[in-house]
Amino acid sequence: MIATGTVINVVTVLLGGTLGTVLGNRLPERIRETIMHGLGLLTMVIGFQLSLETANILIVLGSLLLGGLLGELLRIERAIDQVGHWLERRTGGAESPELDTAPADSPSGSTTFSYAFLTASLVFCVGPMTILGSIQDGLTGDYTLLAVKSTMDGFASLAFASTMGPGVIFSALTVLVYQGALTLGAGWADAVLTDPMVAEMTATGGVLMLALGLGLLQIKKIRAGNLLPAIGIAPIIVAVVGWISG
Repeated sequence: MIATGTVINVVTVLLGGTLGTVLGNRLPERIRETIMHGLGLLTMVIGFQLSLETANILIVLGSLLLGGLLGELLRIERAIDQVGHWLERRTGGAESPELDTAPADSPSGSTTFSYAFLTASLVFCVGPMTILGSIQDGLTGDYTLLAVKSTMDGFASLAFASTMGPGVIFSALTVLVYQGALTLGAGWADAVLTDPMVAEMTATGGVLMLALGLGLLQIKKIRAGNLLPAIGIAPIIVAVVGWISG
């Protein structure tokens, strides 16, 4: 099975991210900073909209608490940052714009590279369009929903990369793995992920996007990477609650 929708999405992110990186190097720092703040505001708006998908805020709360605990124990944020540094070295040491958005506990002070990778990955992979579009592509071969999403992601990657640098380009790997896995496992995903599960996963991801928005606006650095397990814990809590309630 060929995940056509995912392939299209990966290509648009690569094209948009590459073009944005090239253009971004020619923009004055004050313009990049203003664009970054605009993206931060937009990220928060999207996060707020997605967080309203929840039907039970306690499920989101439980997911964040358990996910945050697991993420801190596994030190996911630090691992993401180390991968970011490794990718920077492998790509010739190209540095991202020096904007103070990286997590406070990152090793070696960190550049924006890993933060750009994390931010773009969440923006491109959180939301019902990702899950429903991938399942639809896998079950019926209809990638219309993912094609629409790909267009949106292409423009978004251009905007993000113009201010945050090449880290955005590598978020295409996340899109490939995450959406590709959902498409290839569409039958399983469709059988296991109920509408309430998708809604709570979306809402939890929305909260993480709010955290990223605060970082982009340089208001508060939150270790959003360590909260990533919350997205996977949300459907488990939904299943447990459903089982208890009979």
